Amino acid sequence: MGVLTWIVLGGVVGAIAKLIMPGKDPGGIIVTILLGIAGAFVGGYISTLLGFGTVTGFNLISLVIAVAGSLILLLLYRMIKK
Repeated sequence: MGVLTWIVLGGVVGAIAKLIMPGKDPGGIIVTILLGIAGAFVGGYISTLLGFGTVTGFNLISLVIAVAGSLILLLLYRMIKK
């Protein structure tokens, strides 16, 4: 995937993760995009280890994996910031 695709996927995934786990978070759209991109990597790594697959592009399975990784990172981010 190209850089632009990762940025778009990161924005979408980060926004979905923040909608699923609402709360007051410092940071704006840039933090949301970075959270989504990093979440895609984390989700892809964990799902590969568990044998579920990887983030392969902009499809439903990749979106679910990336959102799961973003939720994990968002939880960790909130725990560190408190």
